[in-house]
Amino acid sequence: MTTTRKVKLQDVAHHAGVSAATVSRAIARPELVSPETLARIRASAAQLGYVPDGAARALASGKSMAIGAVVPTLDSAVFSHALQSMQTTLSRQGYQLLIASHDYNSAAEAEAIRTLLTRGVDGLILVGAQRADSTWDLLRTSGVPIAVTWCSTDRFHSVVVDNERAGQIAAQHLIDLGHKRIGAVIGARQFNDRQAARLAGMQRALRKAGLDLPDSRVTEQPLTLAGGRTGCARMLALDDPPSAVIGGIDILAIGCIIEAQSRNIVVPTALSVVGIDDIEMSGHIFPPLTSVHLPVGQIGETAARSLLEQIAGQKERNTIDLPIELVSRKSTARLSAAHRHKDGEKKSARN
Repeated sequence: MTTTRKVKLQDVAHHAGVSAATVSRAIARPELVSPETLARIRASAAQLGYVPDGAARALASGKSMAIGAVVPTLDSAVFSHALQSMQTTLSRQGYQLLIASHDYNSAAEAEAIRTLLTRGVDGLILVGAQRADSTWDLLRTSGVPIAVTWCSTDRFHSVVVDNERAGQIAAQHLIDLGHKRIGAVIGARQFNDRQAARLAGMQRALRKAGLDLPDSRVTEQPLTLAGGRTGCARMLALDDPPSAVIGGIDILAIGCIIEAQSRNIVVPTALSVVGIDDIEMSGHIFPPLTSVHLPVGQIGETAARSLLEQIAGQKERNTIDLPIELVSRKSTARLSAAHRHKDGEKKSARN
């Protein structure tokens, strides 16, 4: 039986025509090596099948070259898009992304954070700013760079979007179209500060317009298409069903459209629907979904850059607030005359 000799760092150096020290530097501090030399070394390593010894590399550089990211769920177009942007940005500097999810469970998130810290990650990216004090203490005492995304905190660097304003924009769009009875199908607000903030924004816009959003027209559902369908069904079963519905995320809004269409309710003629996220699918369903665009890819890229800057020595804590905007498509329309007539009849009946 023959055995294959393990490829060593010196073999890569010889193949690439550089010194062993240069190869070591390319592994530990790739930013210190010219792009041409780095590309040649990586090509040689790939051709020879060289895999650096992780423990030795971490000992030599003081870094694991790994970043941890903890997200609520992997079953999400939004988070998968953000994670891909993080990985792309980090890999250019020789880092790999280690991913964990917690299914909107605070204890599971704390355990995931603890595990990644035990693995020696050089930094952590988290979603949301709602967690137990004990988890914040764990992060603070870890000493590793932290980037919090989607919602801001004064504890660490933050890359955020204004979730309350997103809800306000969605509601205001419907108000401007003449809708007065508006419903909200959102995700559970427990351990999800994004959904709570979006609902608060909807309520704020409606109050400003002299309207209300009673509990009967708010339903919390799983963040799935089925959840959107169930939420829409509950809205349509009300004595005074809304003429428009806002989904706390696009998937819920798309579920609302599917449920309405299954009942032969025409969107947007009989029911207007708005989402928040503006995922790729939203522009390709029928009718295309009006949505508040959140720069999800930019959130991931900016969070990764923030960590790299912290690792490089940046100490000043900052918050980066990314812009959001309404993307108006075909799932919303001005309140129809039929709806206005129906509302008038109900008002007269009550009087």
